Amino acid sequence: MENQQPNNPLHGVKLTEILEFLVERYGWEEMGKRINIKCFSQDPSIKSSLKFLRKTPWARTKVENLYLDSL
Repeated sequence: MENQQPNNPLHGVKLTEILEFLVERYGWEEMGKRINIKCFSQDPSIKSSLKFLRKTPWARTKVENLYLDSL
């Protein structure tokens, strides 16, 4: 039986998909203003952001919350 998480809106959504959505919606500059982390404001890229967010739980939480607020 597959593990279902009906109350978790992030279930099945990859961090890459979240970042791509946010970059398309806000752009790197606006994301850097909303979430003050260097990987959004200095030479931003999906790859560098993923590396940082996977190692930094507080930043990942902020990105996930911005994504949920944007839906």
